[in-house]
Amino acid sequence: MSRIVVDAIGDACPLPIVKTKNVIKEMKSSGTIEVLVDNEIAVQNLTKMAKITGYPVSSKKLEENKYLVTMEVMIAGEDQESGQTPVEEEPATCTPDARRGNKVIVISANQMGSGSEELGKTLLKGFIYAVTQQEELPKTMLFYNSGVYMTCEDSPSLEDLKSLEAQGVNIMSCGTCLNYYGLSEQLQVGSVTNMYDIVETMEKADLIIKPC
Repeated sequence: MSRIVVDAIGDACPLPIVKTKNVIKEMKSSGTIEVLVDNEIAVQNLTKMAKITGYPVSSKKLEENKYLVTMEVMIAGEDQESGQTPVEEEPATCTPDARRGNKVIVISANQMGSGSEELGKTLLKGFIYAVTQQEELPKTMLFYNSGVYMTCEDSPSLEDLKSLEAQGVNIMSCGTCLNYYGLSEQLQVGSVTNMYDIVETMEKADLIIKPC
């Protein structure tokens, strides 16, 4: 069995999860993945991901601010000389999945949550990046109030938003908000919209996600 080391030291959420999932997608045969992280939250997130997927997982602290998460990834359908049974994909169900419909993400601020502004901006950047890594992308992303800063020059999420737009996600920024903050000439991704269209888009949505 192969052994792959993923170095996620210094990576903020959700990068350790994203890196590990990408490695798993590229695996051609069953093997061991060892993920190095620098905080206990990352350990918990990776452990939860492995357990949900059905992969045996363990973790240990190597030293201060250094942890090792080990998971045994089993590829479904592979001949199991080791005697381990591969994890099968969950069978399809008839339960409606809102993620496959008209999903709309609403960003109404340039930071996520209340408290530290620096932390809030880091969280929002991580959230938008995490959206790019989802199998089911939203149909529309709406930006209003200070959220319009995310679609303008100097936004830390411009490349991620441009990537989403290239994949068919409709990026829309409130024109009144752009004018208020003096950003009308700095819009870099998506199109300008108005409150009527924002209300109509939200009203027709199957699912609205509002992180801030």
